[in-house]
Amino acid sequence: MTNAATDADQVHFKDFTKHQKVTMVSTTAGFSLEHMDHSLIPIATTAIVSSLGVTQAAAGLITTFAMTGTLLGGLFFGILADKIGRAKIFNWTIFVVAFATAALYFADNIYEIYALKFLAGFGTAAEYGAGVTLIAESFAGKKIGRLTSLAHIGGQTGTILAAIASALILPRYGWNALCLFGLLPIAFAFFVRRNLTDSAEFEEARQKREDEKKKQKMPLIEVFKTPALAYQTIALVLMMMVQIGGYYGILTWLPKTMQAHLGLPVGKSTMWTVAMVIGMSLGMYFFGSFLDRFGPRKAFGFFLGFSALALYLPTLAHNAWSLLAIMLVVGFFSNGMYAGFGVIVSRLYPAEARVTANSVVSSGGKFLGGFFPFIVGSLMDKLTVNHVLMFFTLSYLFSLAVMLSIPALRSKNTKF
Repeated sequence: MTNAATDADQVHFKDFTKHQKVTMVSTTAGFSLEHMDHSLIPIATTAIVSSLGVTQAAAGLITTFAMTGTLLGGLFFGILADKIGRAKIFNWTIFVVAFATAALYFADNIYEIYALKFLAGFGTAAEYGAGVTLIAESFAGKKIGRLTSLAHIGGQTGTILAAIASALILPRYGWNALCLFGLLPIAFAFFVRRNLTDSAEFEEARQKREDEKKKQKMPLIEVFKTPALAYQTIALVLMMMVQIGGYYGILTWLPKTMQAHLGLPVGKSTMWTVAMVIGMSLGMYFFGSFLDRFGPRKAFGFFLGFSALALYLPTLAHNAWSLLAIMLVVGFFSNGMYAGFGVIVSRLYPAEARVTANSVVSSGGKFLGGFFPFIVGSLMDKLTVNHVLMFFTLSYLFSLAVMLSIPALRSKNTKF
């Protein structure tokens, strides 16, 4: 596990098959769509609070509703993808997202936003589970930490586009028009997926079941079928909860809070968001390479430990440039780990339940993590920034303890 990857493990784009290239591009497009969809509302939170006259806690609940949709959509589409195919689900759920995103343009109260973000979350739930599974199965026998991280880095373009669009559109046309901008990556994602097919591993497993006339087991039961497996799944969900909760909590409140503390112009908030996203992208690439070489325990342990410490760095900022550099470092550690979840889940669960497992971990974690912005908003309404930072620090330390308790990540027989 600690040795460098062998030549057989290395992957280069020029050596990819056509199927592998389509898989990487379509998955990256899906991740970009997911990130843009999840980023538009957090970035526009201040504008929504102002225009609708709601509290910060009420605005924070938008993410909670979106993640509730993600939970239910992940379970539904994950099970369906393990039964009828990843590519079919990946291709058609995009229309659900398109409808919900377009309809947000016409929303004029907080309850309509709740409903439409729930529907959008329901649709985007298929992006993560099907995407990471397609990569894992299309590159069977390879170390996929770096590949998965590259797809997620490409997905961060959705967050950057959302930040740039907010700077250009919010001041002139408002948050409704900003949501309409989200239709662009949906059109692109649909275009690149036209020729996407399922992996040979999935097709072989399905053909084998048909030849042997075996009835496929319920994928959701497979994810929880033994006490040890149930504990592993719940533990991974809790880790994802902290990952997602930290991402949205930090992205929503930290740049704006420090900006107000330093008396910096509101119009520069895009700079802090882009700096964080660049840091997150660098962190994911480093994490993927670290995971391939040293394994999940050391990779997650390193990043979770430093995430707990990096959150306090913004309090040291004394001007715009120092804050910009610090937000890059915070992004590097706080979201670098996200690229690793699909890798370990795809290696720990069988093909017939792999999308379901990824969806349960991702959607369950996103649902629970969706409460973080509401919690942070409530803390900011009543307490200080230091209390918020302490909450995040304890969350990352909790995730570290949970990760160390998963037996399969300690096993020398588990290959990553």
